[in-house]
Amino acid sequence: MLSVPHLPWSRGLRALGLGLLLLSAVPVSAAVRRPAPSRPHTDHESFFQTPLGDGPAVTRACLRCHPDAAREVMGTAHWNWVGDPVPLPGGRREAIGKKNLLNNFCIGIQGNWPRCTSCHAGYGWEDEHFDFSRAENVDCLVCHEHTGGGYRKGLAGQPEADVDLLAAARSVGRPTRQNCGSCHFNGGGGDAVKHGDLDQSLLHPETRVDVHMGGHGFQCVDCHAGSHHELPGRVMSVSVDDHNHLSCLKCHSTGAHKDQRLNAHENALACQTCHIPSMAVDEGTKLDWDWSTAGDARREAALGDPHRYKAIKGSFIWEEDVTPVYAWYNGSSTHYLLGERIDPSRPTRLAGPLGDIRDPKARIWPFKLHTGKQIYDTKHKTLLVPKTYGEGGYWTDFDWDKAARLGCEKTGLPYSGSYDFAPTEMFWPLSHMVTESSKALQCQDCHGKPGRMNWKALGYRGDPLTHGGRQGQPARGRRRVAR
Repeated sequence: MLSVPHLPWSRGLRALGLGLLLLSAVPVSAAVRRPAPSRPHTDHESFFQTPLGDGPAVTRACLRCHPDAAREVMGTAHWNWVGDPVPLPGGRREAIGKKNLLNNFCIGIQGNWPRCTSCHAGYGWEDEHFDFSRAENVDCLVCHEHTGGGYRKGLAGQPEADVDLLAAARSVGRPTRQNCGSCHFNGGGGDAVKHGDLDQSLLHPETRVDVHMGGHGFQCVDCHAGSHHELPGRVMSVSVDDHNHLSCLKCHSTGAHKDQRLNAHENALACQTCHIPSMAVDEGTKLDWDWSTAGDARREAALGDPHRYKAIKGSFIWEEDVTPVYAWYNGSSTHYLLGERIDPSRPTRLAGPLGDIRDPKARIWPFKLHTGKQIYDTKHKTLLVPKTYGEGGYWTDFDWDKAARLGCEKTGLPYSGSYDFAPTEMFWPLSHMVTESSKALQCQDCHGKPGRMNWKALGYRGDPLTHGGRQGQPARGRRRVAR
C-alpha cells in the first residue's frame, strides 16, 4: 500500500469553537480575489480553408502557429496519465496514475486501452505501444473546439467518423465547461458515474447547484488556470501527494466570514465541508458497483434500469442528493498498487485520504465513498485487471477466467486459475457543486442530535461543542472516517 508519511503531531491546535451558538446563515466577506477577465479568443475560421483528413492533420495545422503547444501538453498528466515519480515501498520511485492504477469502476486500462482511451487527450492509444513522443498524436480539439457537441471522440481517442474536423478546427477557442466535461463528467462510462460533484448539470447550472459556475459564470479554467498547458488541480484517485493542489484560498482569504465563530472552524474544517452540503445534487451518482453479479441478461431485461443492473457490469447502487462521508485529509493519500496482497475478508482501500485529528495539516473534508466488489486471484491474494473490452473480453464472452488470463498477459501479474470477488473502497474528495452561502451547513447540521458528523470516528471524545476541539483529543487512528 502506497502512502505519504504523516506530518509530526501538533498539540497547539485551537478548539473547534467552544460555546458556539446556533447561527443563521452568515455570508462570507465580499473581499474575494476574482479570476481576471479572459481575453477574447482569436477567430480561427479564416485560418482553415481545406478539408482535414484526420485528427493528426488538425494538430499539424495547429502547430504551424503554436509550435510549442504539443510539447507542453506532452509533459502533463493529461497526456501521460501518470504524474511525477513518487517514493514506493522498497525504496523505488515510479510515476503512477490512471495508466497503471486500479479503481473499482471499470478496474483498469491495461488490456482495455481502446475503450478507456476514448477520453485521452490524444489520437490512437490502442495498446501498450502507443507513441507518447509523437507531437501529431496530441488532440488539440478536445480542449479547444467550440462546436457545441459536434466533436466526439471514439475508440482509442480517434474522432468519430461523422465529425466535421474542418468545422471543429475553425471553431477553436478558450476551453469551456463543455470541453472539460466531455471527459471529466463521463468518467466510469457515463455521466456522473465516478464523481459525486461533476456531471452534466454543471454545463448550465443553477446557483444552488454551483455558485461559481451558475452564479458567476465561471468556466473550469477560471479556477484551474495554469500556464503552458499545465493546469493546477489534483485527483486523489490517481495521485498521492498535494503537489499542484488547487485550494479555495487561491481566491478566498482565511478569516473570510463576518462572524469569528465561523472563522474559528478553519483550523479543523475544509471550506468544502460546510459549503458542499450535498453531492450529486440534481443527477444521481454511483455509490456501489458489484461485478460479482454480472452475466445475467434476464435480470437486466426484468429490471430495465441501467442504474441498477447491467449484464456486462453487474449491479449498482445509484443515488441523488447524497450526504457526503467525512474524513481527515492532509492533501496526501494512500493507494493500492498492482500486485499487492489483499485480505479479501475486508474492503481493500484503493485510494483514501491520509491525516487525523493530530495532524496540523489535516482538515475534515467531504468525500464520495464508492464501494465495490471486483475480481481477485484467490491463491496469490491480488486484485486483477480483467480484459473487459474487445475480443475475448468479459463484455464479449462473459467468461471471467478468460478475462482474467488475458488481463494478466498485459499486466504481467501471475494468475493461478482460481478467482473470486473481493470488497474494495475508494474515496473521491468533493470540491465542485459549492452552493450559495445561505444554503451552507448550519451549526445544528453537525452539532447536537441528530448531526451528520460521527465525532468519535473522527477522533473526538464527543461533539466538540461540549467536549472540546482538536487540542488534547486522543488519536484514534490515522485514517478515521465518519460514516
